[in-house]
Amino acid sequence: MRRERGVWQVLLIIFILGALIGGFIGSVGGYYLLNKNSPASSETKINNVVPTQEVYIPSSLGAFEKDIVAVVKKSMPAVVNISTITLVEDFFFGIYPSSGVGSGFIIDPKGYILTNYHVVEGARKIDVTLSEGKKYSGRVVGYDKRSDLAVIKIDAENLPALPLGDSDKLEPGQFAIAIGNPYGLNRTVTLGIVSALNRTIVEPNGVRLENLIQTDAAINPGNSGGPLINIKGEVIGINTAIKSDAQGIGFAIPINKAKQIADKLIKEGKITYPWLGIRGYAITSDMLDYIKFPVDKGVVIAEVVPGSPADKAGLKGGDRIIYVESTQIIVGGDIITKIDGKPVESMEELRSEIQKRKVGDTVVITYIRSGKEYTVKIQLEAMPDNLSG
Repeated sequence: MRRERGVWQVLLIIFILGALIGGFIGSVGGYYLLNKNSPASSETKINNVVPTQEVYIPSSLGAFEKDIVAVVKKSMPAVVNISTITLVEDFFFGIYPSSGVGSGFIIDPKGYILTNYHVVEGARKIDVTLSEGKKYSGRVVGYDKRSDLAVIKIDAENLPALPLGDSDKLEPGQFAIAIGNPYGLNRTVTLGIVSALNRTIVEPNGVRLENLIQTDAAINPGNSGGPLINIKGEVIGINTAIKSDAQGIGFAIPINKAKQIADKLIKEGKITYPWLGIRGYAITSDMLDYIKFPVDKGVVIAEVVPGSPADKAGLKGGDRIIYVESTQIIVGGDIITKIDGKPVESMEELRSEIQKRKVGDTVVITYIRSGKEYTVKIQLEAMPDNLSG
Protein backbone atom coordinates (compact mmCIF):
# COMPACT_ATOMS: atom_id res chain seq x y z
CA MET A 1 0.00 0.00 0.00
CA ARG A 2 2.77 2.37 0.92
CA ARG A 3 4.52 1.58 -2.38
CA GLU A 4 1.32 2.25 -4.41
CA ARG A 5 0.76 5.52 -2.51
CA GLY A 6 4.32 6.64 -3.37
CA VAL A 7 3.78 5.93 -7.07
CA TRP A 8 0.60 8.01 -7.11
CA GLN A 9 2.36 10.91 -5.37
CA VAL A 10 5.15 10.85 -7.97
CA LEU A 11 2.62 10.79 -10.82
CA LEU A 12 0.70 13.73 -9.26
CA ILE A 13 3.89 15.79 -8.92
CA ILE A 14 4.82 15.05 -12.57
CA PHE A 15 1.29 16.09 -13.70
CA ILE A 16 1.41 19.39 -11.81
CA LEU A 17 4.88 20.22 -13.15
CA GLY A 18 3.75 19.39 -16.68
CA ALA A 19 0.74 21.63 -16.37
CA LEU A 20 2.84 24.55 -15.09
CA ILE A 21 5.46 24.16 -17.81
CA GLY A 22 2.79 23.78 -20.53
CA GLY A 23 0.96 26.86 -19.34
CA PHE A 24 4.15 28.92 -19.37
CA ILE A 25 5.09 27.77 -22.88
CA GLY A 26 1.54 28.41 -24.13
CA SER A 27 1.41 31.94 -22.75
CA VAL A 28 4.80 32.86 -24.20
CA GLY A 29 3.91 31.38 -27.57
CA GLY A 30 0.55 33.13 -27.63
CA TYR A 31 2.13 36.47 -26.81
CA TYR A 32 4.65 35.98 -29.61
CA LEU A 33 1.99 35.06 -32.15
CA LEU A 34 -0.17 38.04 -31.22
CA ASN A 35 2.64 40.58 -31.31
CA LYS A 36 5.08 39.45 -33.98
CA ASN A 37 3.24 41.44 -36.69
CA SER A 38 2.05 44.30 -34.48
CA PRO A 39 3.53 47.85 -34.53
CA ALA A 40 5.84 48.90 -31.73
CA SER A 41 3.99 49.48 -28.48
CA SER A 42 5.22 53.09 -28.44
CA GLU A 43 3.09 53.76 -31.56
CA THR A 44 -0.12 51.85 -30.86
CA LYS A 45 -1.75 50.65 -27.64
CA ILE A 46 -4.83 48.47 -27.87
CA ASN A 47 -6.90 47.73 -24.77
CA ASN A 48 -8.44 44.31 -25.29
CA VAL A 49 -9.91 43.98 -21.80
CA VAL A 50 -12.84 46.39 -22.15
CA PRO A 51 -13.86 46.74 -25.84
CA THR A 52 -15.69 50.05 -25.23
CA GLN A 53 -12.58 51.85 -23.99
CA GLU A 54 -10.70 54.31 -26.23
CA VAL A 55 -8.29 52.82 -28.76
CA TYR A 56 -5.13 54.87 -29.18
CA ILE A 57 -4.19 56.04 -32.69
CA PRO A 58 -0.67 56.60 -34.02
CA SER A 59 0.81 59.76 -32.60
CA SER A 60 1.63 61.10 -36.08
CA LEU A 61 -2.04 61.13 -37.08
CA GLY A 62 -3.02 62.69 -33.79
CA ALA A 63 -0.42 65.41 -34.26
CA PHE A 64 -1.74 66.16 -37.76
CA GLU A 65 -5.28 66.48 -36.46
CA LYS A 66 -4.11 68.82 -33.71
CA ASP A 67 -2.29 70.93 -36.32
CA ILE A 68 -5.50 71.30 -38.35
CA VAL A 69 -7.50 72.31 -35.27
CA ALA A 70 -4.80 74.80 -34.24
CA VAL A 71 -4.74 76.38 -37.73
CA VAL A 72 -8.52 76.72 -37.78
CA LYS A 73 -8.68 78.27 -34.30
CA LYS A 74 -5.96 80.75 -35.17
CA SER A 75 -7.44 81.66 -38.57
CA MET A 76 -11.14 81.85 -37.73
CA PRO A 77 -11.12 85.31 -36.05
CA ALA A 78 -9.87 86.89 -39.30
CA VAL A 79 -12.56 85.30 -41.54
CA VAL A 80 -15.69 87.42 -41.99
CA ASN A 81 -19.23 87.06 -43.27
CA ILE A 82 -20.25 89.55 -45.96
CA SER A 83 -23.93 90.20 -46.61
CA THR A 84 -25.12 92.55 -49.35
CA ILE A 85 -28.24 94.22 -50.68
CA THR A 86 -28.49 94.88 -54.42
CA LEU A 87 -31.31 96.28 -56.53
CA VAL A 88 -32.64 93.92 -59.18
CA GLU A 89 -34.95 94.62 -62.10
CA ASP A 90 -37.74 92.09 -62.65
CA PHE A 91 -39.51 91.06 -65.87
CA PHE A 92 -41.94 93.98 -65.61
CA PHE A 93 -39.10 96.49 -65.09
CA GLY A 94 -39.86 96.77 -61.40
CA ILE A 95 -36.98 97.29 -58.97
CA TYR A 96 -36.72 95.20 -55.83
CA PRO A 97 -33.95 94.53 -53.28
CA SER A 98 -32.08 91.23 -53.35
CA SER A 99 -29.79 89.92 -50.64
CA GLY A 100 -26.55 88.01 -51.07
CA VAL A 101 -23.97 86.39 -48.86
CA GLY A 102 -20.27 85.68 -49.20
CA SER A 103 -17.03 85.47 -47.32
CA GLY A 104 -13.85 87.49 -46.92
CA PHE A 105 -10.81 87.76 -44.70
CA ILE A 106 -8.91 90.54 -42.99
CA ILE A 107 -5.56 91.36 -44.60
CA ASP A 108 -4.72 94.44 -42.55
CA PRO A 109 -5.44 95.21 -38.86
CA LYS A 110 -6.80 98.60 -39.94
CA GLY A 111 -9.94 97.00 -41.35
CA TYR A 112 -9.05 96.09 -44.95
CA ILE A 113 -10.79 92.92 -46.14
CA LEU A 114 -10.13 90.93 -49.31
CA THR A 115 -12.97 89.17 -51.13
CA ASN A 116 -14.26 88.37 -54.63
CA TYR A 117 -15.65 91.15 -56.77
CA HIS A 118 -18.75 89.11 -57.57
CA VAL A 119 -19.56 89.02 -53.83
CA VAL A 120 -20.00 92.82 -53.70
CA GLU A 121 -20.83 93.55 -57.34
CA GLY A 122 -23.58 96.16 -57.55
CA ALA A 123 -24.10 96.19 -53.77
CA ARG A 124 -26.03 99.16 -52.39
CA LYS A 125 -25.40 98.03 -48.82
CA ILE A 126 -22.60 95.88 -47.36
CA ASP A 127 -22.57 94.45 -43.85
CA VAL A 128 -19.50 92.70 -42.46
CA THR A 129 -19.87 90.38 -39.47
CA LEU A 130 -16.77 89.32 -37.55
CA SER A 131 -16.35 85.84 -36.11
CA GLU A 132 -17.40 86.92 -32.61
CA GLY A 133 -20.63 88.37 -34.01
CA LYS A 134 -19.89 92.10 -34.12
CA LYS A 135 -21.30 93.76 -37.24
CA TYR A 136 -19.86 96.69 -39.23
CA SER A 137 -20.93 98.64 -42.28
CA GLY A 138 -18.50 98.08 -45.14
CA ARG A 139 -17.53 100.15 -48.18
CA VAL A 140 -15.73 99.14 -51.37
CA VAL A 141 -12.22 100.62 -51.55
CA GLY A 142 -11.57 99.26 -55.02
CA TYR A 143 -12.37 96.33 -57.28
CA ASP A 144 -11.04 94.59 -60.37
CA LYS A 145 -13.51 92.75 -62.59
CA ARG A 146 -10.83 90.97 -64.60
CA SER A 147 -9.34 89.24 -61.57
CA ASP A 148 -12.67 88.99 -59.68
CA LEU A 149 -11.14 90.65 -56.62
CA ALA A 150 -12.27 93.49 -54.37
CA VAL A 151 -11.09 95.18 -51.19
CA ILE A 152 -13.62 96.49 -48.69
CA LYS A 153 -13.02 98.56 -45.56
CA ILE A 154 -14.67 98.65 -42.16
CA ASP A 155 -14.08 101.32 -39.50
CA ALA A 156 -12.19 99.23 -36.95
CA GLU A 157 -8.63 98.99 -35.65
CA ASN A 158 -6.35 96.29 -34.23
CA LEU A 159 -8.15 93.50 -36.01
CA PRO A 160 -6.65 90.02 -36.44
CA ALA A 161 -5.21 89.63 -39.95
CA LEU A 162 -4.31 86.41 -41.71
CA PRO A 163 -0.68 85.85 -42.79
CA LEU A 164 -0.27 85.57 -46.56
CA GLY A 165 1.75 82.69 -47.97
CA ASP A 166 3.61 82.12 -51.25
CA SER A 167 1.41 80.46 -53.87
CA ASP A 168 4.34 80.16 -56.29
CA LYS A 169 5.75 77.40 -54.05
CA LEU A 170 2.61 75.27 -54.08
CA GLU A 171 2.71 71.64 -55.20
CA PRO A 172 -0.21 69.31 -56.00
CA GLY A 173 -0.90 67.09 -53.01
CA GLN A 174 -0.39 69.74 -50.32
CA PHE A 175 -3.17 70.03 -47.77
CA ALA A 176 -5.64 72.90 -48.16
CA ILE A 177 -8.21 74.22 -45.67
CA ALA A 178 -11.20 76.28 -46.84
CA ILE A 179 -13.03 78.52 -44.37
CA GLY A 180 -16.17 80.48 -45.18
CA ASN A 181 -19.93 80.83 -44.93
CA PRO A 182 -21.55 78.47 -47.48
CA TYR A 183 -25.30 78.95 -47.71
CA GLY A 184 -25.06 81.24 -44.69
CA LEU A 185 -23.60 78.49 -42.49
CA ASN A 186 -21.08 80.66 -40.70
CA ARG A 187 -17.54 79.53 -39.94
CA THR A 188 -17.65 76.31 -41.96
CA VAL A 189 -14.33 74.46 -42.35
CA THR A 190 -13.51 71.92 -45.06
CA LEU A 191 -10.28 70.04 -45.67
CA GLY A 192 -8.75 68.81 -48.91
CA ILE A 193 -5.64 69.04 -51.02
CA VAL A 194 -4.24 71.14 -53.82
CA SER A 195 -5.48 69.03 -56.74
CA ALA A 196 -3.76 70.91 -59.56
CA LEU A 197 -2.28 74.28 -60.53
CA ASN A 198 -2.56 76.72 -63.43
CA ARG A 199 -6.19 76.00 -64.25
CA THR A 200 -8.23 78.32 -66.49
CA ILE A 201 -11.99 78.88 -66.21
CA VAL A 202 -14.55 81.29 -67.67
CA GLU A 203 -17.01 82.66 -65.13
CA PRO A 204 -20.73 83.06 -65.93
CA ASN A 205 -20.19 86.77 -66.61
CA GLY A 206 -17.58 85.94 -69.27
CA VAL A 207 -14.52 86.84 -67.17
CA ARG A 208 -11.59 84.55 -67.95
CA LEU A 209 -9.55 83.58 -64.88
CA GLU A 210 -6.15 81.98 -65.44
CA ASN A 211 -3.50 80.24 -63.33
CA LEU A 212 -6.01 79.17 -60.69
CA ILE A 213 -5.48 76.66 -57.89
CA GLN A 214 -7.73 73.60 -58.15
CA THR A 215 -8.75 72.01 -54.85
CA ASP A 216 -11.07 69.27 -53.63
CA ALA A 217 -11.73 71.08 -50.33
CA ALA A 218 -15.50 71.55 -50.48
CA ILE A 219 -16.50 74.99 -51.77
CA ASN A 220 -20.13 76.06 -52.09
CA PRO A 221 -22.12 79.26 -52.73
CA GLY A 222 -21.24 81.60 -49.88
CA ASN A 223 -17.62 80.37 -49.70
CA SER A 224 -16.64 82.88 -52.38
CA GLY A 225 -14.05 85.34 -51.11
CA GLY A 226 -12.99 83.17 -48.18
CA PRO A 227 -9.41 82.01 -47.65
CA LEU A 228 -7.78 78.77 -48.77
CA ILE A 229 -5.14 78.08 -46.12
CA ASN A 230 -2.13 75.78 -45.92
CA ILE A 231 -1.11 73.63 -42.95
CA LYS A 232 1.02 76.53 -41.62
CA GLY A 233 -2.01 78.80 -41.37
CA GLU A 234 -0.99 80.96 -44.35
CA VAL A 235 -3.44 82.06 -47.04
CA ILE A 236 -2.55 80.46 -50.38
CA GLY A 237 -5.67 81.41 -52.33
CA ILE A 238 -9.08 83.05 -52.42
CA ASN A 239 -11.94 80.58 -52.91
CA THR A 240 -13.73 81.73 -56.04
CA ALA A 241 -15.63 79.17 -58.08
CA ILE A 242 -16.73 75.57 -58.44
CA LYS A 243 -17.45 73.31 -61.38
CA SER A 244 -21.20 73.06 -60.96
CA ASP A 245 -21.67 69.79 -62.83
CA ALA A 246 -18.99 67.94 -60.84
CA GLN A 247 -18.06 67.14 -57.26
CA GLY A 248 -14.84 68.04 -55.50
CA ILE A 249 -13.63 70.53 -58.11
CA GLY A 250 -13.20 74.04 -56.79
CA PHE A 251 -10.94 76.91 -57.81
CA ALA A 252 -9.05 79.61 -55.91
CA ILE A 253 -7.16 82.70 -57.05
CA PRO A 254 -3.47 82.39 -56.06
CA ILE A 255 -2.59 84.69 -53.19
CA ASN A 256 0.53 86.07 -54.90
CA LYS A 257 -1.62 87.54 -57.66
CA ALA A 258 -4.20 88.73 -55.13
CA LYS A 259 -1.53 90.47 -53.01
CA GLN A 260 -0.36 92.60 -55.93
CA ILE A 261 -3.89 93.56 -56.90
CA ALA A 262 -5.01 94.26 -53.33
CA ASP A 263 -2.03 96.58 -52.76
CA LYS A 264 -2.92 98.59 -55.86
CA LEU A 265 -6.59 98.72 -54.97
CA ILE A 266 -5.81 100.07 -51.50
CA LYS A 267 -3.42 102.69 -52.89
CA GLU A 268 -5.13 103.66 -56.16
CA GLY A 269 -8.66 102.24 -56.02
CA LYS A 270 -8.41 100.55 -59.43
CA ILE A 271 -6.21 98.40 -61.64
CA THR A 272 -4.92 99.61 -65.00
CA TYR A 273 -3.84 96.84 -67.37
CA PRO A 274 -1.43 97.26 -70.28
CA TRP A 275 -3.01 96.22 -73.55
CA LEU A 276 -1.94 95.02 -76.99
CA GLY A 277 -5.38 94.72 -78.54
CA ILE A 278 -5.60 91.36 -80.31
CA ARG A 279 -7.64 88.19 -80.12
CA GLY A 280 -5.92 85.02 -81.15
CA TYR A 281 -5.21 81.35 -80.59
CA ALA A 282 -2.27 78.98 -80.25
CA ILE A 283 -1.07 76.71 -83.03
CA THR A 284 -1.51 73.13 -81.85
CA SER A 285 -0.24 69.82 -83.20
CA ASP A 286 -3.83 68.84 -84.08
CA MET A 287 -4.22 71.96 -86.22
CA LEU A 288 -1.04 71.16 -88.14
CA ASP A 289 -2.72 67.99 -89.40
CA TYR A 290 -5.32 70.11 -91.22
CA ILE A 291 -3.83 73.59 -91.70
CA LYS A 292 -0.51 74.49 -93.24
CA PHE A 293 1.06 77.23 -91.11
CA PRO A 294 4.51 78.66 -91.94
CA VAL A 295 5.62 77.82 -88.35
CA ASP A 296 4.53 75.10 -85.96
CA LYS A 297 4.39 77.27 -82.82
CA GLY A 298 3.06 80.74 -82.11
CA VAL A 299 -0.09 82.84 -81.64
CA VAL A 300 -2.28 83.33 -84.71
CA ILE A 301 -4.00 86.73 -84.70
CA ALA A 302 -7.68 86.15 -85.41
CA GLU A 303 -8.75 89.77 -84.87
CA VAL A 304 -7.11 93.14 -84.23
CA VAL A 305 -9.24 95.57 -82.21
CA PRO A 306 -9.69 98.82 -84.16
CA GLY A 307 -7.74 101.71 -82.65
CA SER A 308 -5.68 99.42 -80.40
CA PRO A 309 -1.86 99.53 -80.08
CA ALA A 310 -1.64 96.45 -82.34
CA ASP A 311 -3.83 98.20 -84.95
CA LYS A 312 -1.69 101.34 -84.83
CA ALA A 313 1.44 99.20 -85.30
CA GLY A 314 0.03 97.57 -88.44
CA LEU A 315 -0.56 94.00 -87.21
CA LYS A 316 -3.15 92.11 -89.26
CA GLY A 317 -5.90 89.74 -88.21
CA GLY A 318 -7.38 86.80 -90.11
CA ASP A 319 -9.10 87.27 -93.46
CA ARG A 320 -10.96 83.99 -93.98
CA ILE A 321 -12.72 81.22 -92.11
CA ILE A 322 -12.16 77.49 -92.51
CA TYR A 323 -13.87 74.56 -90.83
CA VAL A 324 -12.02 71.67 -89.23
CA GLU A 325 -14.36 68.91 -88.10
CA SER A 326 -17.21 71.43 -87.67
CA THR A 327 -14.93 73.84 -85.73
CA GLN A 328 -14.66 77.36 -87.12
CA ILE A 329 -11.11 78.71 -87.34
CA ILE A 330 -10.07 82.17 -88.54
CA VAL A 331 -6.84 82.01 -90.56
CA GLY A 332 -4.65 84.33 -92.60
CA GLY A 333 -3.56 86.63 -89.77
CA ASP A 334 -0.07 87.45 -88.58
CA ILE A 335 1.54 84.87 -86.28
CA ILE A 336 3.27 86.27 -83.18
CA THR A 337 6.26 84.14 -82.20
CA LYS A 338 8.18 86.35 -79.74
CA ILE A 339 7.83 89.34 -77.41
CA ASP A 340 11.06 91.16 -76.59
CA GLY A 341 12.94 88.15 -77.95
CA LYS A 342 11.13 85.64 -75.71
CA PRO A 343 9.19 82.88 -77.54
CA VAL A 344 5.44 82.71 -76.94
CA GLU A 345 3.29 79.74 -77.91
CA SER A 346 -0.17 80.63 -76.56
CA MET A 347 -2.43 83.56 -75.73
CA GLU A 348 -1.92 82.78 -72.04
CA GLU A 349 1.85 83.19 -72.41
CA LEU A 350 1.42 86.37 -74.44
CA ARG A 351 -0.99 87.88 -71.89
CA SER A 352 1.34 86.91 -69.07
CA GLU A 353 4.24 88.72 -70.69
CA ILE A 354 2.12 91.80 -71.43
CA GLN A 355 0.95 91.96 -67.81
CA LYS A 356 4.57 92.05 -66.64
CA ARG A 357 4.86 95.45 -68.36
CA LYS A 358 3.32 98.81 -67.54
CA VAL A 359 1.10 101.14 -69.52
CA GLY A 360 3.41 103.22 -71.72
CA ASP A 361 6.12 100.54 -72.04
CA THR A 362 7.33 99.63 -75.50
CA VAL A 363 7.62 95.99 -76.54
CA VAL A 364 9.18 94.40 -79.61
CA ILE A 365 6.87 91.93 -81.29
CA THR A 366 8.27 89.31 -83.68
CA TYR A 367 5.70 87.96 -86.12
CA ILE A 368 5.34 85.93 -89.30
CA ARG A 369 3.48 87.27 -92.36
CA SER A 370 3.35 85.44 -95.69
CA GLY A 371 6.15 83.17 -94.56
CA LYS A 372 8.55 86.00 -93.67
CA GLU A 373 9.64 87.16 -90.21
CA TYR A 374 9.21 90.80 -89.14
CA THR A 375 9.60 92.83 -85.95
CA VAL A 376 7.69 95.89 -84.81
CA LYS A 377 7.82 98.14 -81.76
CA ILE A 378 4.49 98.70 -80.01
CA GLN A 379 3.72 101.08 -77.15
CA LEU A 380 1.28 99.51 -74.71
CA GLU A 381 -1.81 101.46 -73.74
CA ALA A 382 -4.37 101.14 -70.94
CA MET A 383 -6.97 98.47 -71.61
CA PRO A 384 -10.51 99.83 -72.00
CA ASP A 385 -12.89 98.70 -69.27
CA ASN A 386 -15.11 96.75 -71.67
CA LEU A 387 -12.34 94.90 -73.50
CA SER A 388 -9.60 92.34 -72.90
CA GLY A 389 -6.62 90.87 -74.75
